[in-house]
Amino acid sequence: MKWYFKDLQKYSGTDPFTFNETLNIKEELLDRYADEVIDASSFSIDGTAFADRGDVVIDTHIVGELVVPSSRSLKPVHLPLDFTVEEFYVPSKIAESRYSKDDVVFVLDEEDEVDIQSAVIDNVILHIPMHILTPEEATGDHMPSGDDWKVLSLDDYQNQKAELKTVDPRLEKLKNFFKDDHSK
Repeated sequence: MKWYFKDLQKYSGTDPFTFNETLNIKEELLDRYADEVIDASSFSIDGTAFADRGDVVIDTHIVGELVVPSSRSLKPVHLPLDFTVEEFYVPSKIAESRYSKDDVVFVLDEEDEVDIQSAVIDNVILHIPMHILTPEEATGDHMPSGDDWKVLSLDDYQNQKAELKTVDPRLEKLKNFFKDDHSK
């Protein structure tokens, strides 16, 4: 799904260019992001593109599902995605200054193409959470472990840390043993 920037500049806000497609981006996702994506469904995208002061504004609604590894155990997790993206395509660096630094703005020449499929792939990857768990991991207290290691929850870590700070009552008297030693 590619359109020439100059062609999209012909559509006004009152008569926008509309699109509704199903993209199979599984192969590209697996090639580019093999560590982050195990599988992907087809993605349904629909949106509009229109010109505003020579710039092109594209609003896209993206719906699909990924299978990604759990951040705790690396087990497969189904991740439904449903989000909207707004991107701005401008003809010059000067036009780019009209937008805030939080907006997604691309500078293009009139002969350049707007590649929606690449934009969808990039945005799908951006919407994968950093911390994702299987349903069992999210509801249970079981943490992974192995030979001589285990993962602790924050509460378990804090409790273990507090236990290390407490002094064994049998050794309590030793804490003052060297108190007067610095006077020699």
